[in-house]
Amino acid sequence: MSIDLAAVAADKGITYFLISYTDLFGAQRAKLVPAAAIAGMQKNGAGFAGFATWLDMTPADPDLFAIPDPASLIQLPWKPQVGWLAADLWMGGAPVLASPRLALKAQIAKAAALGYTLKTGVECEFFLTTPDGLAISDAADIQAKPCYDEQALMRRYDIITEICDAMLSLGWAPYQNDHEDANGQFEMNWTYDEALLTADRMAFFKFMVKSVAEKHGLRATFMPKPFANLTGNGCHIHLSLWQGATNAFDGGADITDLAKNFIGGVLSSAPAMAAITNPTVNSYKRINAPRTVSGATWSPNSVTWTDNNRTHMIRVPEPDRFELRLADGAANPYLLPALALAAGLDGMARRLDPGPRQTNNMYTEGHLVVGTPPKLPLNLLDALRALEASEVLTAAMPELVPAYLKLKHGEWNDYARHLTQWERDTTLDC
Repeated sequence: MSIDLAAVAADKGITYFLISYTDLFGAQRAKLVPAAAIAGMQKNGAGFAGFATWLDMTPADPDLFAIPDPASLIQLPWKPQVGWLAADLWMGGAPVLASPRLALKAQIAKAAALGYTLKTGVECEFFLTTPDGLAISDAADIQAKPCYDEQALMRRYDIITEICDAMLSLGWAPYQNDHEDANGQFEMNWTYDEALLTADRMAFFKFMVKSVAEKHGLRATFMPKPFANLTGNGCHIHLSLWQGATNAFDGGADITDLAKNFIGGVLSSAPAMAAITNPTVNSYKRINAPRTVSGATWSPNSVTWTDNNRTHMIRVPEPDRFELRLADGAANPYLLPALALAAGLDGMARRLDPGPRQTNNMYTEGHLVVGTPPKLPLNLLDALRALEASEVLTAAMPELVPAYLKLKHGEWNDYARHLTQWERDTTLDC
């Protein structure tokens, strides 16, 4: 039975809806629609000019329509008269396949055709900063190893608990909140679920965290590396494939061969995936980074996998799932699981062997790893070139990958045209 958003609005006291979509660069776009107009929007979608956001479109293209998914409705806990809706993009009567949410749905459909459902959980790290973003918000948060610092966590009690209470009220089943490894950095965890639902929640979570921080006179940022000497913002994702109620990755004492094939696919495509899981110039100041004041970056530098060892790109903490530690806070909520699923399905199809687990501390003993594993890209341009060369990911998302590459090459070229003070300081007298 379809959900009648107009009736839901009347029942829940919703007077406005945010019809929201996430563009290729991960920016969230929306229109604020009065409840009196939601019936028409539910049928036909809210109109946008696609070229005005980060999508591969031109000013000459016809209207872009964001058709809301009623099942995604979230009533804003801090402003309950507003309902948030994730939307799918349509143009000319056809879905825009080069859009993140539809790209994820396409990969989910491919998995479903094989009898599998992807479930994911995400760990979204963020900083609470001053409104200008130039410093962390808590001047007393100065420990060299501030991770799990009780005092610093409780000084931000009002913000963290407001967000956690919101997740509790929404039924997300949050289970822990902590101060992370960097001064001013936090992480909040909620229970895993099917990939599309988790992606919608991740998109909303980022919006919610920023909104609540602003309400308290601060700023929240998921920027990969906002402070050069501190640990960056990761976005670790835990993945498992299910057949009905059975976890196809859980082998009891160890993960299954199917899971290993899936991991083999992710390892094989990792350098190309980085162009999207680590999508900004700033992203490459987090991976392959020098040690921070805490003593470690907690980010990967090579394409390796392991058991319960956080210095590797893929960690298997339990025999029922694995954790991909590559992505950062700028990762697109929909493209992150879409890429992992596309790469994993390729690994399953080709029965790729991930090779032996590594046990080394990759920060101090990476040179001892047998076989010299591939290094992760050193910058965004290298990652884009790896994605260009990826037949696997291009075949999996043939509309999206070329569009993404076109826009991201433009961003790289824009960055490369900037003259920095460092360049002047080091080469003015050459």
